[in-house]
Order: sequence, then C-alpha cells, then structure tokens
Amino acid sequence: MENFKVHTTSPEETMGIAERLGLLLNAGAVITLEGDLGAGKTHFTKGLAKGLNVKRTVNSPTFTIIKEYKGRLPLYHMDVYRVCEADEDLGFDEYFYGYGVTVVEWASLIKEQLPQELLSIEISHAGEDNREIVFRPKGERYILLCKELLNL
Repeated sequence: MENFKVHTTSPEETMGIAERLGLLLNAGAVITLEGDLGAGKTHFTKGLAKGLNVKRTVNSPTFTIIKEYKGRLPLYHMDVYRVCEADEDLGFDEYFYGYGVTVVEWASLIKEQLPQELLSIEISHAGEDNREIVFRPKGERYILLCKELLNL
C-alpha cells in the first residue's frame, strides 16, 4: 500500500492542506483521522469543512458522536472515542455510503464497521507547531486523490 507524507509548520498550514483535500472530495468519501489528543484532528476537519464550503463553525463532536454540516456536500464529523461497543449498530453505513463526506476520529475503535476503501490519515506531533501527516489511501480512488492533492 502506498503512503504519502506531508510536514506542516503551523495549524494554518495543516488546515490549508485539509482545505485543498475538501475541494477535491466527492460524495461518499470516507476519511479516518488518527492522532494523539492535540495532534490537530479537529483543525484538519475545520480545513476540510472550509474546502467543502461549510459556513458553520466546526468543533469536535466528542459528546454527540456525530455532527452534520451543510456545504457543497454534507459533512458528517464523527468522534467515536466514546462508542462503548465496537459491534453496536449505530447506523454508520448510512453515512459511509451516503451522499456526503464522512470524517471519523478514532476510527480504529470501529474498524470492523468501516468500508474497505477509504482514506486513512494519521497526524502526529513533530515539534511545537509542526505536524507530520501520513495519508494511507485504501483503494484506487483514494490513491489518485492523494496524488492530485500532493501534485504527484
């Protein structure tokens, strides 16, 4: 599997990459975000939302599990950290195979329920404001998306 790495030096730069990704996404896209607390998952999602022309303020859905935003495409922002049972049916398929873009934070907790094709993104600290962002596309659609995003 082909991985792509990007280094950013500020939250704004991280959000800029995510915004460019948002401009490229089509309906049915599924993106998973992994990273330690404070790594920048919500900042990344804010940038993605901007690229999808979402006007509302985006914040973490930690206690609500799923937040929905209207934009060029609907954005479904999930934080499944507090989902108790990984095999519990919470209707994720309706989002994963719907007409919007789904972003899942802490996706490793529901990996059995995720679609086979998706874009997995890991954000890690690489200094005070520096981040390493690793894109792990699963499926040809997402490989091509990463290449377009990163001008490869």
